[in-house]
Amino acid sequence: MQAASRESYATARAQLDSYVPSASAEDVAANAGDVLGVAALLGREPGLRRALSDANRTGTERSGLLNQILAGKVGAGATTLLGALVSGLWSRPTDLVNATERLGAETLLASAEKSGQLADVEDELFRLGQVVAGDSRLAAAVGDTTAELSRRVQLVSDLLAGRATSVTARLAELAVAGFEGRNFDGSVTRLVELAAERRNRSVAYVTVAVPLTDEQERRLVAELARRYGREITAKVTVDPEILGGISVRVGHDLYDGTILRRLAETRNALAGRN
Repeated sequence: MQAASRESYATARAQLDSYVPSASAEDVAANAGDVLGVAALLGREPGLRRALSDANRTGTERSGLLNQILAGKVGAGATTLLGALVSGLWSRPTDLVNATERLGAETLLASAEKSGQLADVEDELFRLGQVVAGDSRLAAAVGDTTAELSRRVQLVSDLLAGRATSVTARLAELAVAGFEGRNFDGSVTRLVELAAERRNRSVAYVTVAVPLTDEQERRLVAELARRYGREITAKVTVDPEILGGISVRVGHDLYDGTILRRLAETRNALAGRN
């Protein structure tokens, strides 16, 4: 998003933070569903998203138009959140679509937080991403955008059946559909990070050849928290192919101390001498 769109989203996000404390987890989840429904509508209707992001209309006019369309169809909380979105300025109509989808996802995460399940949702999404990435046939099936969306969603729903919260299941559907235009893997990663952000944490993606002990993980998280000045949640993947060592990615920062990387550097150095 460009600056104008980011500022508009920040205003709507602040509205979410104002709404959540006085609402029940059930009401927050229901309004999240309404917001996501409108995001899907905007995705299907280019004329509507252009009208609701038209800078030649005032924010009040755009909000009034939205209220006319949604009257009696969505909850009061969703109406307020969506009104805050369309009242803002958007660099592109697609920014409004992505922002509405993101706000719906963040509202779902807020409902999980209200019910004490936010950390569970974060972990369940990460494990789902690992399971799919670890099976090439499954990854190809879930990521096949030429296949019917309902069939791909059902694949993931079957994986999660009885193993995840309802919020995780709904967010997984967003990931299959392509959250904010990403592929499945990128969507899951983004949703995990949004869940961590709601817990005021950064995500460290850790890859090791053998599982870390609890003490090793604790020390690693403590060191990363010291370095970045905030709480860290570690998502650990065990990959024997790296042979040894450890790789850690936090945001755009990558610390790769794996034996596999060292061997690759050695091969490249030797090749450069020939």
